[in-house]
Amino acid sequence: MTLLARWQSAWRQLGASDADEDLFQRLVACYSEPHRKYHTLQHLNECFAHLESVRSIAERPGEVELGLWFHDAIYKTSRKDNEERSAEWARDSARAGGLSEDQANRIFGLVMITKHNAVPVGRDAEVLVDVDLGILGSAPARFDEYEGQVREEYPWVPGPLYQKERRRILQEFANRPTIYRTDYFRAAYETQARDNIARSLARL
Repeated sequence: MTLLARWQSAWRQLGASDADEDLFQRLVACYSEPHRKYHTLQHLNECFAHLESVRSIAERPGEVELGLWFHDAIYKTSRKDNEERSAEWARDSARAGGLSEDQANRIFGLVMITKHNAVPVGRDAEVLVDVDLGILGSAPARFDEYEGQVREEYPWVPGPLYQKERRRILQEFANRPTIYRTDYFRAAYETQARDNIARSLARL
């Protein structure tokens, strides 16, 4: 399925009469910004591939999918409000697309949960968070590529400071009782994710 077809399908699932193709192009442009190395269309496509494995357990898969479209729509490494701005854009777009206020607010919440600073509440939030973190459980070569891509997004951060902050973030994941919230992701990716994180921590 092409990205455009996926975009159109997500809106149809939500009951919208039409999908805004100009908005689609704007989102594609955002994920194609030159300063991005990991938070790109590659990451978005990887998320959609993971979503197919757990779509059946989502309560509102269309909302999860639209949340994924917007979850990294705004991404500036020098700012602290990327998720808030992305979530607001998602909510405004949902309203403009004719979705209900409840749908718009749920999609807002799904984007906000990708801050990963709180325990996701509800099955759809768990699904979206696991999908977003699927990269942690990827094959070692892809995980190492991901680590390099993330570093490239912070060229302005000195090496020692970056290593300290990256170590803190990875250690927080390692300290969790489980990295993933759904049974599928725990069975499929938990062990590999912990191996990847341990290897990265040893390098930092």
